[in-house]
Amino acid sequence: MIHNILVGYDGSKPADKAFEYGLDLASKYAAQLTVLAVARPPEFGDDVELEAELESAEEHFREQFEQMKLRASARALAVRFEILVGHPAERIVDFAQKHHIDFIALGNRGRGRFQRWVLGSVSQRVTAYAHCPVIVVR
Repeated sequence: MIHNILVGYDGSKPADKAFEYGLDLASKYAAQLTVLAVARPPEFGDDVELEAELESAEEHFREQFEQMKLRASARALAVRFEILVGHPAERIVDFAQKHHIDFIALGNRGRGRFQRWVLGSVSQRVTAYAHCPVIVVR
C-alpha cells in the first residue's frame, strides 16, 4: 500500500508532470504527498556567492510552491513542501529513506545521451539507489 509519496521537483515541465502524477496517486491512495526541491550549490565560489546562489534558488522554489499549493488545495489535498541543499539524487534518496517514503515520482529532464553519460542523471541515480519504487515521468 502507498502511504507516503515523494515528488522530486526541479522546476522543469517534466517535474511539473511528476507533481500532477503525485497529486493523482495521493488522491487515489489517501497518501501523504511531499514535494522535495534540492538547491544544488555551485562547484566553485566564495561563501558570499554560495549564500546568494542558495538564497536565490530557495526563493525561486518558494514562489513555485505557492502555485503548486493552490493546485493541491483544489483537489482537497494537503501537500508538504521541502527545500534541501546538496546533490539532488543523494538528497532525494536520503530523504525517502529517513521519511519512510513508499513511492517516488520524478521528471525526466530529457538530456541527450552524451550529457547523461558524462553528467549522469538524477532520475537514473535515484532509480538505482532508492529503497522504494520510482517512476520517471516524461
